[in-house]
Amino acid sequence: MIYGIREFLKLESASGILLILASVVALVLANSPLDGYYDRFLNIPIHIRIGAFEIAKPSLLWINDGLMAVFFFLIGLELKREFIEGELSDIRKITLPAIGAIGGMAVPALIYLLVNRGDELATSGWAIPAATDIAFALGILALLGSRVPYQLKIFLVSLAIFDDVGAIIIIALFYTADLSLTALYIALACTALLAFINWRGTTRLSAYILIGLIMWAALLKSGIHATLSGVVLALFIPIAKNPETGTSPLHELEHDLHGSVSFVILPLFAFVNAGVSLQGMGMEQLLGPVPVGIALGLVVGKQLGVFGLCWLGIKLGIARLPESVNWVQLYGIAILCGVGFTMSMFIGSLAFEDASSPYLYQDRIGILGGSFISALLGYFWLRRVLPATKTG
Repeated sequence: MIYGIREFLKLESASGILLILASVVALVLANSPLDGYYDRFLNIPIHIRIGAFEIAKPSLLWINDGLMAVFFFLIGLELKREFIEGELSDIRKITLPAIGAIGGMAVPALIYLLVNRGDELATSGWAIPAATDIAFALGILALLGSRVPYQLKIFLVSLAIFDDVGAIIIIALFYTADLSLTALYIALACTALLAFINWRGTTRLSAYILIGLIMWAALLKSGIHATLSGVVLALFIPIAKNPETGTSPLHELEHDLHGSVSFVILPLFAFVNAGVSLQGMGMEQLLGPVPVGIALGLVVGKQLGVFGLCWLGIKLGIARLPESVNWVQLYGIAILCGVGFTMSMFIGSLAFEDASSPYLYQDRIGILGGSFISALLGYFWLRRVLPATKTG
């Protein structure tokens, strides 16, 4: 049994499969006689108090605001590594995925805004279909095995990284509540301190993590979403090797966190956010402008945006098609980019976080539906157009 679990965790598609299972279980529970237990789990009160300072939130928000900060921290580590020594350090390799990411964010957002024009509250969710879930997309790609060219995987990963950068910027600029200047000053002081100890060559991770925790708490109170503290902290983690241990603190953290984020944090996030109760929902809610706008943005907008801008960039000579990759394969990746899921749900929780919002949970219907359709279309398209054997 232990051997089977270990082998399962080695699968490239394991994280995506777990996300699917967690989502299905959540949907079943939310629409079964056990829905009361599911709701009680989401609302377990958790309090932390140090003197006059207190953080009191239900378990749902501890996961969305706390554990997801660890997810963003891992994204930040991966971004820093890729830009310094990875695939994104070569300007010739990043132009096409960068162009594709821009189109893949802009066109879905435009489609959503067109469907929901005239409704100020609904239009606040414009960024929901702009995101791509790399774990899901790679999981589906992995189901096709060695038939997938290596360059095609690199293109998808690179595009998703730029997509994550765009999502981080969007959250920081457009989904920030009223600011508490005192808390913001504390967060800025933490950032300056991180920069100082990095400049001094400090490689002890405990120092960075302690300052990062203080910055997270300050951002939580400031009005800026606390998960952004993970990205900021990651930018200051040293990538150079520690002369005493011979290891890179950044590489060490990235390696240690990847398993817990992929197999615990993201499935747990999916479990607490995908449980949409369909009781009392009529066709007006299921096929309303918000879910339809999100689904169209993911299924149609991602294809048009990613493939369209990539085609234009290549025709204009700004970028070039990756080696061993053809147009129909590139189009298949554009379809897969419509799997929004994790990041889309996260942005949706920010856009419609008010419990009195009439669109609360309607966004989940559009995300789940659009992601599911994109996953199926992308898988069967690529299964048809990829060669029968490995090409590179």
